[in-house]
Amino acid sequence: MSKVPIVVEGSNLTGAWIDILELLIKNRGELSPLVLTLTDFEEIVKAKKVLSKHLEANRMPSIDEVAETIFPYSLYEYAEFDRDVLYDKYKKNLRRVKKISPSNRNGTYFSRLIAFNDTSEPINQLEIIISALRSKKSVRRSKLQAGIFDPTADHTNSRMQGFPCLQHVTFFRTKDGKLIINSFYAVQFFIKRAYGNWLGLVNLGKFIAQETGLELKRFNCFIGAEVLDNIKVPEARVLLNDMVAKSNKDELI
Repeated sequence: MSKVPIVVEGSNLTGAWIDILELLIKNRGELSPLVLTLTDFEEIVKAKKVLSKHLEANRMPSIDEVAETIFPYSLYEYAEFDRDVLYDKYKKNLRRVKKISPSNRNGTYFSRLIAFNDTSEPINQLEIIISALRSKKSVRRSKLQAGIFDPTADHTNSRMQGFPCLQHVTFFRTKDGKLIINSFYAVQFFIKRAYGNWLGLVNLGKFIAQETGLELKRFNCFIGAEVLDNIKVPEARVLLNDMVAKSNKDELI
């Protein structure tokens, strides 16, 4: 555990991930709390591929698989960037999505964002936020938030819950018309989830920005405890060194 709050600021998602891995190794596998703040959201292609190969070799979900549980960007593209079509297709496919992985049995992050309280009248929290941000009237800031954690379903006695680690997201419109997205985790498993989580949240921010005519300016993530999974420190160092070696700043996406 870190002795003081750790703040990592950068413009590059891959570079920030590498910096945090180094900090986790130095702090015996846990940072508590951790704050990540990003702008520009670039990625380093070759270094990202090193992590992807590590995840595949250890039979962990891919970066994109994790990211799409928060925001299904590929489906948004397939829907030709029509959010109503996106919502409809996702809801129709949700039963199949739940069956793909046991961790999805209680839903996904995106399903709770667009259909919270899975009843005959679920709440589309993203539509409420989009409508508020597009309004010309003054809107209270507390309206620009979406909850993930559902105490009726998630307060259980299970030793390992798995979902949801993301608690809620909030949005903020700056005076110069920029958009900021904030996210909050109680605990996050770094190797297995962090990169995909952050990529999914950035894509969610870009979606809200596009649908409201704003520009995504910053992504903030607050994590109560960032944990180095079950990977041993020597193996983590090998992964770190391999990614640093591939971190050519000209290889950006």
